Amino acid sequence: MENKSNFETRNHYVIAVAVASVLYNSVLAIINAHVKPLGFSHVALTEILILLIGLILVVRKGLGEDDLGALLFLLFTLAMAIYMSAINRMVFVDYFRNVLIIFCFASLGSWASRRTVEAAFMLSLALVMLVLLCEIFALRLYADIFEPGYYFLTTRGLEPPEWDKTGLFGNALGFEGRLTFGLIGHRASSLFLEQVSLSNFAGVMMMYTLYFWDEMKRGRRLLLVACIALILLTTASRTMLTFSAICFVGYFVFPLLPKLLSLLTMPLILFAGTLMYLLYPDARGDNLSGRIVLTMRHISDMDIYGFLGFYADAAASYADSGYVYIVYAGTIFGMLAFWLFVSLYPAGKTPAQRRLAQALPIFMFFNLMIGATPVFTAKIAGLLWLLLGHARHETSPRLKADRMPLSIDVASQA
Repeated sequence: MENKSNFETRNHYVIAVAVASVLYNSVLAIINAHVKPLGFSHVALTEILILLIGLILVVRKGLGEDDLGALLFLLFTLAMAIYMSAINRMVFVDYFRNVLIIFCFASLGSWASRRTVEAAFMLSLALVMLVLLCEIFALRLYADIFEPGYYFLTTRGLEPPEWDKTGLFGNALGFEGRLTFGLIGHRASSLFLEQVSLSNFAGVMMMYTLYFWDEMKRGRRLLLVACIALILLTTASRTMLTFSAICFVGYFVFPLLPKLLSLLTMPLILFAGTLMYLLYPDARGDNLSGRIVLTMRHISDMDIYGFLGFYADAAASYADSGYVYIVYAGTIFGMLAFWLFVSLYPAGKTPAQRRLAQALPIFMFFNLMIGATPVFTAKIAGLLWLLLGHARHETSPRLKADRMPLSIDVASQA
């Protein structure tokens, strides 16, 4: 009874790390706007600090045999990073950092109780919605507090448009012909300061809702649906609008599918992208067809040296073509490892687990058609992989008293 009670309590350290991964950019933006200008190094060091604290918590808990898959994925990516640093004659750990975020938060989630995960998600949602409402109804106040345009100028070197007087991030301003529902005059950003992360935050909240829906009370269901809808309507994200429809249908369909079917998600998305490229090879512009065709065009231009990781310095320039980014940043073998991990890591025993197991690869590999950074950045990946790690072990709680660290397990077997 004591072990069960401990598992059901909230772990405030895990909650703090998860919420910090969502908040840190907005906190840095406030410092940048009102205390002192910051640079990219400050952003990187803050993320490293959050990851370091998370990894310390993971080490204190210990790793078990069930962590071997995630650990091997991390070690394989580290080996690829060393290999790519050697052949490119430069230290290149960008993709390893992405996988380290996945490993850290998935491991934290595997130890987190349901109350811990719920608290991290609901606190993050409350803060995001509070700032979003400020952005919708008091835009001038929002811009004065965060100064998003200035933040991305000092930390990323992205110049704001000369004609803009709002102080917002340039990409959030939209343009003529861009999908909009007319609720606000720009694409909402909230705590994330840019619209892409906010829309993907809605996608993560959809997966949280999909997983816990059967056990939620009506009030929480209505709250989550309303919040997700408001984010979708104010960001006007075509990708997440499509994903929301998939999640709605998937709630009924995904539990009927075998978990291993998720292995087909990436090949099917690439096949669909190839068909679109063949049918509309001249598609251009910031729309789904234009973005997908752009990615397929980049893939078709790759050569053997790119597949083997010789163009690491070019990876960052393919932020809008996720598949190319991963291959250039982690080799074709890194891409295959990522595909296998995303497809196989989620559990698939219960209906809720199977819903999540099918939704995750759709979210990931559909996103990679039109971008790369949204699925890897800590402000999105933190909560997502916390949920995945928790869902993987919820039906068999990993209580500290019931297991030994990996080092002891291996030693005893030897």
